[in-house]
Amino acid sequence: MRLKVWIPTDAVLDEEVTKIKAEAETGWFGILPRHVDFVTSLVPGILSFELPDKQMGYLAIDRGILVKCGPAVSVSTRNAVRSNDPSQLKEAVVEEFRKRGEKERNVRQFEAKLEAELVRQLLKVEKHV
Repeated sequence: MRLKVWIPTDAVLDEEVTKIKAEAETGWFGILPRHVDFVTSLVPGILSFELPDKQMGYLAIDRGILVKCGPAVSVSTRNAVRSNDPSQLKEAVVEEFRKRGEKERNVRQFEAKLEAELVRQLLKVEKHV
């Protein structure tokens, strides 16, 4: 099977896998290569997959949609963090949230500067009218 995991800005994963385990709103489920086609919504949690060499991979995912169609499995989610070691997944998620928080702080600061500059320009225009 080909597993592709998408976030809004990029493809996080695009690999051949032999098994997938994930959690939907109705509970945990597994997918093998000849599994029937289906669509389900995923809850935040861990999506695990087995590579052809029997190594396991793990993704911490946000809510999402999983579509199984023939040999292709696509997952669309807002956020995903990958690790080959489940014990390190928590640290990877915490680091990702820290980076994201820092980016959001920078964006808010930039927005505040733009707003202040807009107000200054409007006051200048008002003085000349």
